[in-house]
Amino acid sequence: MVRATVGVIGGSGLYKMEGLTDVERVEVPTPFGKPSDELVLGTLEGVRVAFLPRHGVGHRIMPSEINFRANIYALKSLGVDAVLAVTATGSLKEEIRPLDFVIIDQLFDRTFRRIGTFFGDGIVAHTSMAEPFCPVLRGLLVDASKRVGVRVHDGGTYVCIEGPQFSTRAESKAFRQLGFDVIGMTNVQEARLAREAEMCYATIACVTDYDVWREATDDVTIDEVIANLGKNVGNAMAVIRDVVPRIDDARRCGCRESLKNAIITGREHISDENRERLGLLINKYL
Repeated sequence: MVRATVGVIGGSGLYKMEGLTDVERVEVPTPFGKPSDELVLGTLEGVRVAFLPRHGVGHRIMPSEINFRANIYALKSLGVDAVLAVTATGSLKEEIRPLDFVIIDQLFDRTFRRIGTFFGDGIVAHTSMAEPFCPVLRGLLVDASKRVGVRVHDGGTYVCIEGPQFSTRAESKAFRQLGFDVIGMTNVQEARLAREAEMCYATIACVTDYDVWREATDDVTIDEVIANLGKNVGNAMAVIRDVVPRIDDARRCGCRESLKNAIITGREHISDENRERLGLLINKYL
């Protein structure tokens, strides 16, 4: 039974979702363990929404400790097929200022301690990640940001570092030389798993600071990150409220068929255990 169609994943500073009605909290078990927290179900602008704080309420979970698989699987199991993510980022370019929004369109992975796939243990799938974000959701987020009055950048590359420490100055300068636009610690695994789960996925990157490359300003601190993200939360929620009722009318992407030709393992070699564990994702193709 579908209990929600849109998922919202909140990042640093966004631990609850204002404006929901008919609210209930649910624990969602998954084959991959527990999600970051209970999921909050409610109605927003006439649409059933599931909200999940990425780091848990109270920000208890480090980026490297997030159970990304459980988070995405839990949303999928509730019927969610479109995910709007909010994430705190540092800017790597002068023209991308603190308090700007970037609706990122590319990712670069610099993590090394994380699992970013549902597959393995006897079943192999290769999904395309050339364009890691849903183009439809991205367009809706850009348009909504403009309507809300936020200074928004349409596109940009997000480099995902392991953390929890911020970058060294040498790393920050190197990322600038490579042409990256913003830096964060969470988005790569979510995007990859959402693609494997055949869910539309897009991110509002809320710029909080200039990282540490810009020697004319003080180095980034967590206090600055949280203060600026707090200022952006209201705008992020206004954008989400604008986008949620528009999603179904704008469907014209291929996200819901991402696995169609991606499962390489012969069907006769897929074990009963894998069919049970991944049935939510793969049964339509077996």
